Amino acid sequence: MKIVALVKQTFDSEAKIALEGGKIGRQGISLIMNPYDEYAVEEALKLKEKNGGEVTVVTVGPDEATEAVRQALAMGADQGILVNPGTEDIDESTVATILAKAVSSLEYDIILGGFRAIDDGSAQVAGRVAEILNLPVVNMVTKLEADGGKAVATADIEGGSAVMEVPLPAVITAQKGLNEPRYPSMKGIMQAKKKPLKKMGLGDVSLDASQVAAKVKVLNYSLPPARAAGKVIPGEPAEAAAALAKALREEAKII
Repeated sequence: MKIVALVKQTFDSEAKIALEGGKIGRQGISLIMNPYDEYAVEEALKLKEKNGGEVTVVTVGPDEATEAVRQALAMGADQGILVNPGTEDIDESTVATILAKAVSSLEYDIILGGFRAIDDGSAQVAGRVAEILNLPVVNMVTKLEADGGKAVATADIEGGSAVMEVPLPAVITAQKGLNEPRYPSMKGIMQAKKKPLKKMGLGDVSLDASQVAAKVKVLNYSLPPARAAGKVIPGEPAEAAAALAKALREEAKII
């Protein structure tokens, strides 16, 4: 089975974000593989272990994003591809277009990715890739069986779950609970250094800057206001209740 895993390098979820000139400052911020993409890589490896084949990891980003690919290789993926768009002025449409073009040059039976990234939370890229490649997509999957030319997936939906069957190839996006991602072993880390990791530019995937120009641009970032301290209202129950109602009406303005 030929399996493709789409990954993204993101800020560490525990990092303290600081803004510099209306942008997110990178000073002192550690970068990690998007946690939802870790579920996708783990599921790709499980499919490989069950059905045989190979796992190719694909990402879009600057050269430093190779660290996320190396992590996937250390987990057990066979090869990696990084496409550097040469600019930070990209959006979900840009990333999906590049990923789809890179994947289209590969043989694949199934494409896996996280259902969203923890930095922008847009949950768009994998779905856009499926649309460009004209493939069925199942989002927020928590259980997956794939063989014999079809995939049966259990997906989170509002208020419950749904079991869906799609023909392969298809795009599957991973939700928390799909599996427990493995930690790279020391042997895996050493082997990852010898596995093929191809670095490419837009020209290598037959694209130019005009074809991937961002359609959406973030003009400014701002942190939410600091959370106000709690307020204790003393007094007898009746008096306290009246004071609370007054505070909710005049100060909080929610009644």
